[in-house]
Amino acid sequence: MDRHDFGDFVRARREALQPEDLGLRRGSRRRTHGLRREEVADLADMSADYLARLERGAGPLASEQVVKALARALRLTVEERDHLFVLAGHRVPAPTETPDHVSPGIMRIIDRLVDTPAQVMGALGETLAQNPCAVALLGDETHYEGQDRSAIFRWFTDLESRKIYPGEHHHHHSRVLVSQLRSAAARQGKGSPAAGLVEHLHGVSPEFETVWDAAEIGVRFTEEKLILHPEVGEMSLFCQMVVDPDQMQTLLVFTATPGSESAEKLRLLTVVGVFEI
Repeated sequence: MDRHDFGDFVRARREALQPEDLGLRRGSRRRTHGLRREEVADLADMSADYLARLERGAGPLASEQVVKALARALRLTVEERDHLFVLAGHRVPAPTETPDHVSPGIMRIIDRLVDTPAQVMGALGETLAQNPCAVALLGDETHYEGQDRSAIFRWFTDLESRKIYPGEHHHHHSRVLVSQLRSAAARQGKGSPAAGLVEHLHGVSPEFETVWDAAEIGVRFTEEKLILHPEVGEMSLFCQMVVDPDQMQTLLVFTATPGSESAEKLRLLTVVGVFEI
């Protein structure tokens, strides 16, 4: 790791990023050029002291996880992220791997949706980024590791993950998820993460085996979803999707009909805050 070049690059990108880039207000007393160190540290889920040491070139070796977190917090492009990996002494992620770096453009959309739940999903149902409103609606889905990162895997192995949807919708939900996984496995091919997930689920979920054997493709969610929230109750929400084909990622945005009871409940989520799945 080239500690000084790494620190210089992180500091330069932090200073180039403006509060408005993240949907933050610029206070009249703000004198910091670019983002404050505390703001970036919070976005990257690390301490400001640790970030300060990294920028001074005095910190410990930055792990791949730290580099990924910084790349996302600093809204780096893929090329900038790869450069950060090189400076940290790590292998640059191969283009054939399932990408988990969210583009700055998609992150800018999320940053501006301050009162609307929005999150970015990977090809295998990994939640790559959530805004605070999405965390309040669905819980924090970004902290999982290993196979549990996949919402598809959790759906078939952890019944608790289903409780936010009415029971009568569960079978259709299973069909949609298996259809999506079948498409991902076909695109990625043998030996891919998608193929590994299929193999794993065959060994642990009889329900998955049954749905998989139906060989369905193209099954989709309805645009309107019923979500059972533990604090505000049942909500009828519309889920709009924006697909980034290059990154194999999807931006989900949840809205409610203006003036409806669900719209009022969605507004209350900004006050209720986070709940645990």
